[in-house]
Amino acid sequence: MASAAEQLAANMNMGSFAKATELHKRLLFTLGALLVYRIGTYVPIPGINSQAFLQFFQDPSGQRGILDMFNMFSGGAVERMAIFALNVMPYISASIIVQLMGTVYPPWEKLKKEGGESGRKQLNQYTRYLTVFLALAQSFGIAAGLNSTAGLVDNPGVFFIASTVVTLTGGTMFLMWLGEQVTARGVGNGISLIIFAGIVAVLPSTIARLLGLAQQGQMSAFALLFIAVLAVATVVFIVFMERAQRRLLIQYPKRQEGNRMAGGERSFLPLKVNTAGVIPPIFASSLLMLPTTVATMTANADLPGWLSWLPLVTAQLTHGQPLFMVLYAALIIFFCFFYTSITFNPEDTAENLRKYGGFLPGIRPGKRTAEYLDYVLTRLTVIGAAYITAVCLLPEFIVSQFGNSLYFGGTSILIVVSVTMDTVAQIQSQLLAHQYEGLIKKAKLRGRGGRGAPTPVRR
Repeated sequence: MASAAEQLAANMNMGSFAKATELHKRLLFTLGALLVYRIGTYVPIPGINSQAFLQFFQDPSGQRGILDMFNMFSGGAVERMAIFALNVMPYISASIIVQLMGTVYPPWEKLKKEGGESGRKQLNQYTRYLTVFLALAQSFGIAAGLNSTAGLVDNPGVFFIASTVVTLTGGTMFLMWLGEQVTARGVGNGISLIIFAGIVAVLPSTIARLLGLAQQGQMSAFALLFIAVLAVATVVFIVFMERAQRRLLIQYPKRQEGNRMAGGERSFLPLKVNTAGVIPPIFASSLLMLPTTVATMTANADLPGWLSWLPLVTAQLTHGQPLFMVLYAALIIFFCFFYTSITFNPEDTAENLRKYGGFLPGIRPGKRTAEYLDYVLTRLTVIGAAYITAVCLLPEFIVSQFGNSLYFGGTSILIVVSVTMDTVAQIQSQLLAHQYEGLIKKAKLRGRGGRGAPTPVRR
């Protein structure tokens, strides 16, 4: 028999959506915030020659490395050198660093486990401070690089560097604040939606490029149809795998409360197949693109003889090359296991189950439960790592056939599908909450009518 929540979910329709006025306000606030973000991606930083920088960035002979990934996540803000060029990448890096430090640094680990709400707020404050530091460092590197390149800056000098650092850092901090406002007053995770909007913004240009290649005869109609079918199949596969989970049965013992027996409930511990999320491909692609970025910056420099092999190696670390794909797959698998071990601690989970009286049927509480959880999680991570590797390598094989102009990235597909699923789930939860409130109000009105309320007389 379906639960009350499942019955409500089955009965949701456009009529229930039309009555959820609070959800309408949240959706409008979210759309307004994303509109502000997209406008900011077209506002260039002061003193930059936008046309010259666009030509420099789109030079087909150049390998931009990690800048291509940042440009994709920022919705083209990097190629326009806009005030939001850094996007929220410093905040994401800071969040990951704080999360990692929360497992190895004892004071932060104590805040994470025992601090409660105040500890969480303190760690969030540390994340903001680290975001400012990372944004300052990255913006200074960008400003110095632009200042030293002839023709990209109208008036190079110290003032340009200072204004660029302040502008880019301020843009990142504004996006961080905007994302927090969307999370609190809108629908979905604000930071994830900002990245989602940046990736979706470049999809029309990608589709137009594909159609242009087909019109020019550089791509057959069969190849175009094959790519379209493959993209749809990849999205369906991602949705299936992201929803896949292993549900472990948890039993709570019965206990005596006065003259009756209480407890004995059953619940489930859901373990996702992809526990690490989209972090592994982001880390892996960032590490692989760094050598290409450094090689591009030092392309005009005279390298010593013992570094003569560097250009040859960096040329192999580009999209579609066999060495890149092998290293990419190895790093994704490594980070899947590494990040999963950080985000999910079997010993802590087993201890919490024992503390609240829960146990896995047939398995002793404590150490045996932790070992069993680690056993199950390791095998799930193997499946999850294989799934992420397959999704991320599939575009690489397409790149090897059609070139870098068709690159759309498995990481971007994962982010778009995951954020869409999370946002839809939150919208459904808002509708369920609205329906619950309506049922409670009707029940109260019926209760008042049964306690002597006047019954209307039909004339």
